[in-house]
Amino acid sequence: MAKLSAAQYGKDNIRVYKVHRNKETGFQDVVEMTVCVLLQGDIETSYTEADNSVVVATDTMKQTTYIMAKQHPITPPELFASILASHFVETYKHIHSAQVKVVTHRWTRMTVDGEPHPHSFLRDGAETRNVEAVATEGKGIDVRSAIAGLLVLKSTGSAFHGFIRDKYAALQEVNDRILSTEVDCGWKWDIFGSVKDVEAAIPKFDEAWNGAREITLATFAKDESASVQNTMYKMCEQILAAVPTVNAVDYSLPNKHYFEIDLSWHKGLKNTGKDAEVYEPQSNPNGLIQCTVAR
Repeated sequence: MAKLSAAQYGKDNIRVYKVHRNKETGFQDVVEMTVCVLLQGDIETSYTEADNSVVVATDTMKQTTYIMAKQHPITPPELFASILASHFVETYKHIHSAQVKVVTHRWTRMTVDGEPHPHSFLRDGAETRNVEAVATEGKGIDVRSAIAGLLVLKSTGSAFHGFIRDKYAALQEVNDRILSTEVDCGWKWDIFGSVKDVEAAIPKFDEAWNGAREITLATFAKDESASVQNTMYKMCEQILAAVPTVNAVDYSLPNKHYFEIDLSWHKGLKNTGKDAEVYEPQSNPNGLIQCTVAR
């Protein structure tokens, strides 16, 4: 006999933009984000019996997101995600868990004539600040913060050798190579009992995000990398040491390969090994290295 074993539903890709206007200084601050809301609870009959009486419409989730954004701060995103997730669990008694994902897009204030412009911004990269908050009835709020889409490259200072060589291995060992990746780094906080506990931790969220970003960039640049695996482990260790209230750090780093081009066919032109200057960037397939380091 068939039985519904798991179910959740919600609204994805809710686009939100909020502006704060400082009347005293004339400066404006802007935040743009994309929100996803997913609900779980006593909703089985909506699937098995076509009973919509247990359904909070996904349009209601969208409108609620807009209302919460108007009535509450949306920075740091950890706070807004926690407020929104808690709202659904507290408002609808048959909803026992709400997951809210927030992707904050970059808008960096322009500098014009050597001065910060009061109301003009530029998007200086695809990097985003991501948050996932899960409010669970009787448990509290789980929060994961993350950096995503941070594209980095270094032209030397990376090697890869000593790996398993057998009849299937074609890759040549290298003592020096280009290393490039798109950083996805996340860290899970100790569980919060309520939104008030999240509010009390507000100063820590920006500090942790900036610290994790600085650690990631500095370690990537300075480490004489023997492998992506070892470099990412060093990053995790440092973030755990820097933020005591984080209980786990994870990385997902895809390799962005750059291959040497043999041009010797053209008049003996040297472009390999120590003479390599022109490379061919690759799209796929690519290595994908992941890890989680916990206390």
